[in-house]
Amino acid sequence: MTDPIADPAVRAFVDALNAGDRTAFRAALAPDATMSDDGTERDLGEWTEREIFASQGHLEVVTAEDDGRKFVADYANSTWGAMRTRWAFTVRDGKVARFETGQA
Repeated sequence: MTDPIADPAVRAFVDALNAGDRTAFRAALAPDATMSDDGTERDLGEWTEREIFASQGHLEVVTAEDDGRKFVADYANSTWGAMRTRWAFTVRDGKVARFETGQA
């Protein structure tokens, strides 16, 4: 199967998330990156530490469109367990400038 995440910035984001690599994850983000979870704006640093890194977050893409800038994934972490989630990315200058996630 062809990798559904063709956008290099989103691919770097997903790879870093799944590897638990904070340094690579931050490198995938624009300096002024923002995010929302279920429609609510969140502090990106606090949210990613809690929902991804401290809780061993991992995602598996189920379906993708727009070169992977929008996808549905099965996401799991040690806090919430497994759930189906949606992700949408805005990429600027080769970095993730914004992502929006939430339950699908």
